Amino acid sequence: VVTSNESDVLIIGGGICGVATAFHLAQFSERVTLLERAEIASEASGVNAGGLGGLGWGNNPDLQSYLTAGSFEIFKTLQLDMGYDIEFHAPGGLQAVHTAEQLDFVQDRVLQLQSEGYHAEFLTTREARAIEPEASESLAGFMFLSKRGRANPVKATVAFGKAAVALGAGIKAKHDVQALTQQQDGTWKVRSSQGEFRAKTLVLAVGAWSRPIGDMLGIDIPIVPIKGQMWATEPVPPSIFHLSGSMESPFDWSQQSPNDNYPPEITHWGDTRITRHLYGGQTRNGEIIFGGDRQMVGYDYTPDATGIEVNRDQASEVFPMVGRLPISRTWAGIMPFSMDGKPIIGKVPQFENLFVLTGLASSGFGRGPMSGKLLADYIHTGHPAPVLVEADPARCVTFK
Repeated sequence: VVTSNESDVLIIGGGICGVATAFHLAQFSERVTLLERAEIASEASGVNAGGLGGLGWGNNPDLQSYLTAGSFEIFKTLQLDMGYDIEFHAPGGLQAVHTAEQLDFVQDRVLQLQSEGYHAEFLTTREARAIEPEASESLAGFMFLSKRGRANPVKATVAFGKAAVALGAGIKAKHDVQALTQQQDGTWKVRSSQGEFRAKTLVLAVGAWSRPIGDMLGIDIPIVPIKGQMWATEPVPPSIFHLSGSMESPFDWSQQSPNDNYPPEITHWGDTRITRHLYGGQTRNGEIIFGGDRQMVGYDYTPDATGIEVNRDQASEVFPMVGRLPISRTWAGIMPFSMDGKPIIGKVPQFENLFVLTGLASSGFGRGPMSGKLLADYIHTGHPAPVLVEADPARCVTFK
């Protein structure tokens, strides 16, 4: 157990990426300390809808396949083999098709995905209503993804932390990092609000706060904070059985030219809405939770009431019953988006023994566990998995 303030690896950030990295390093018997400025899962990792999984591995897995399908397996292990109740449940995901144009797009997309060995299927509205009876009969159809599911984001993130501690890691909450200094021998000294720590290797897993932490080292980690907002109903009897969303945003994004001022796959450029995005489902306690807006407004946690109404209208188009239920609470979280839409995972080229894990955008919860495993493997062996090449920090992290 790490009791002294010296360790092999010091991780900053107690979201899903930080705790998953700690857990996988501890499995290698590395001495690990993790510092979190508030509590574990107190930011985006704890306030999302808990969606996970994706299209499966496919015939020729790329980074996205590794992160989604690999994390899916790690969540499964935590729940089924290690005995942590994280409310993991994998019934699949349904994405609604609203228009004839979207229908053409989805049918082409499903054929393309199937040809690459991914798990995707087109369902008529009637077929979808057989497995999701509250779905609207006026929709054009659904895409069904059998390798999707959800878990409780707080319980899952906390469980990774507990699993790391059980293997000897030290996890320290309420440690706000104030200074990072590299010593002459390449080791790191970190000063927090509660003390000083030393380690051979430093990992920055600070999500949307990557830029301010990079500032402390004189480097630019080009991550923009994007606000995602959610809303929930009061608990109701089981009514929605799949992770649910809409194909409207993937269709709109496929039609749009990129805008150099904004990261891909967000819902607004400035104050202008460019699409409606929807995802959510029903949790074990009965709440129906949906969200979807993604706005570049800095570190602003105030839910935008107009956006919540737009999101609720879209959810009601898919599940009419939702429109009849009052909203009981709304909230927001801040997500780390990279400007090219790809994660940033690996060694920072300008330094010895400095690693970064960020840029998992809107699916950090669903992709964090495997990101942590790939980073832990890299730190432990000294070699990155070939699949990490597209996430290489060298493409975008620069000295200022």
